[in-house]
Amino acid sequence: MHTQAKQIAKDLLAIEAIFLQPNAPFTWASGIKSPIYCDNRITMSYPQVRRAIAQGLAENIKTTFPDVEVIAGTATAGIPHAAWVAELLDLPMVYIRSQAKAHGKGNQIEGRITPNQKMVVIEDLLSTGGSVLEACSAAKREGADVLGVAAIFTYELPQVAANFAEAGLPFVTLTNYSTLIDVALETGKIQADDVALLKEWRQSPATWKAND
Repeated sequence: MHTQAKQIAKDLLAIEAIFLQPNAPFTWASGIKSPIYCDNRITMSYPQVRRAIAQGLAENIKTTFPDVEVIAGTATAGIPHAAWVAELLDLPMVYIRSQAKAHGKGNQIEGRITPNQKMVVIEDLLSTGGSVLEACSAAKREGADVLGVAAIFTYELPQVAANFAEAGLPFVTLTNYSTLIDVALETGKIQADDVALLKEWRQSPATWKAND
């Protein structure tokens, strides 16, 4: 599994789905300064990478959530990955809107689920986990038995583990921030003296400052 985590991290860096800029940080919508920017939607445009991700997610789900009966994707970034994984596992697929439709039946889940159907929710990226946990709550309200979440990448922020623990849900990811830093160093994307700065950010994003 560790080899797979490194390969996926290498792929994400190679296609520039993830950028690391420890000395020229990005500003997130929340105002947080960050040395990393992640847009896993880019993986859709690379068949070899998206296949490796789908196969990795499918394996993780079979191992961690063997009773799964339906795959759900979060709108919008989780939807294509959920479709590919559902195809590999030969399972039904649905997607979960960020909010209920304002017209028609007012559904928040598109597709069909049956009462107490065992669901795994696919997300592309875990930052705090807030949005995917809201999607899980919506799925539960519509009758699903949510087993947990599978994602491509996590920043490994302390909030993620805390939020999932509070929700009483497990999660698995294909790769993570620590692995990414190791791979970025090995491939020359960052320098050795960037590592401490990158690790500091993960511990306390709200107060982190880049080197001037």
